[in-house]
Amino acid sequence: MPIEERPSPAPNRSPGHLAAAIFVLAAALAVEVLAGEAFVRDPNQRSLADLLKGDDGPGKWIPGVPRARVDEARAAAEGIRKVEGRRLILFTDVPPDREVDELPAVFEQAFAGWCDYFDIDPAVQVNWHMTGFLMKDGDRFRRAGLLPAMLPSFPNGFAVNYDLWIYEQPTAYYRRHLLLHEGTHGFMNTILKSCGPPWYMEGMAELLGTHRWDGGRLALGTVPKTRDEAPMWGRVRTIQDLFAAGKALPLEEVFDFDGRAHSQNEAYAWSWAAAAFLDFHPRYRQPFRALSRAVEAEDFLGKFRELVGDQWAQLAEEWQVFLANLEYGYEAERMAIDFTPGEPPAEGWNLVKIDAARGWQNTRLRLPAGSLCEIRARGRYQVAEEPRTWWCEPGGVTIRYYQGKPLGVLLAAVRPDAPAQGPSALIRPLAIGLGSTFTVEQSGTLYLRVNDSAGELDDNAGSLDAAVRMNSAPAAPAQ
Repeated sequence: MPIEERPSPAPNRSPGHLAAAIFVLAAALAVEVLAGEAFVRDPNQRSLADLLKGDDGPGKWIPGVPRARVDEARAAAEGIRKVEGRRLILFTDVPPDREVDELPAVFEQAFAGWCDYFDIDPAVQVNWHMTGFLMKDGDRFRRAGLLPAMLPSFPNGFAVNYDLWIYEQPTAYYRRHLLLHEGTHGFMNTILKSCGPPWYMEGMAELLGTHRWDGGRLALGTVPKTRDEAPMWGRVRTIQDLFAAGKALPLEEVFDFDGRAHSQNEAYAWSWAAAAFLDFHPRYRQPFRALSRAVEAEDFLGKFRELVGDQWAQLAEEWQVFLANLEYGYEAERMAIDFTPGEPPAEGWNLVKIDAARGWQNTRLRLPAGSLCEIRARGRYQVAEEPRTWWCEPGGVTIRYYQGKPLGVLLAAVRPDAPAQGPSALIRPLAIGLGSTFTVEQSGTLYLRVNDSAGELDDNAGSLDAAVRMNSAPAAPAQ
């Protein structure tokens, strides 16, 4: 199986490692003596039992946890070298390599990105930095006292306050992803003093760990344009497979993840998907980002409901549409849905222009249940530009299909006035092509779009003209 196709590993949890255990461990390290290792107990620290009784239990910042102390001579004797930057001091047994040795520079740019995202003044955090351990051979780090026995078994990465550990990975991309994932935990825990509930904690680490690096400039919080751009990451593929298998989760089920959920890789994909959907969407971005100021709130979900307000039902439906259309290169701005209720159409033909470079578009036409809707379409528009321009008409390009229908074909859906529980009409479209007539099952607003991947709309151009009219429903057959 090609490396980008294989299921991506959980970034920092083993099956026995609960999502909140990072903070439990922090408390444990603060109250236990790890003789000969990198951590030393603060004798004035309360007991672990006392710590977990109070408000500063799992999921909260626990003060007094010391940084790792590195005996550099002992480390060097084990073949562990030091690569130092302003925001990351990295110890590794991986041989010198440009993509390894530039990790502190990547981390420094990530710190600036985290400050910008969470609205933190970097000048106030002038001395903030983390210590990282990139390990090819964990036994070397154990012998050097840099992989404490109290750490739980983890396959890829782990973070405790100002310190993080990651194992060497087969690809440079996933190595950086793990570093940024664990770094996000460290930043949130040490500066925001909490990472929030499990879905948010892991969703933010996945969101801000997913990146683009060109060798000199870092972009955080990206959607990879292709699988090859993010080998071993695999979150999009995981969601696609789960949706196709009928295992899509409602957004509230993701929000309800407890500390056990992230023992499974799928939970990381769902947490990333929730964070990405909310952060990239033009309507939900502001309330979602405001959550970073509520990470210590007891009713975190209630705070989010308050911020979203009366858009909660729309958010839940748009989540369905997001999952049904998720692709590498997904562009939320182009896929955002206008939920304004339609008005009754005028008599005769009603003309609507549809942009080929956008997702579902509201025609502002409300169609009554039981009526016949006739749609006729014409126009010529671009649905791809590589390796050459692909021109298309509303009937679609039959040499290529997307989701079982010709690429570029005109699609229609009638979104009911009061959507019922269950699948949205916008994930069960009708193929209209150059023209079609259909019976309206439920009164609602007509939506139109051309059939194309949500990750490939940026190379579309032009528009089509659709003409819509209502015809009388056929008379019922004689009894």
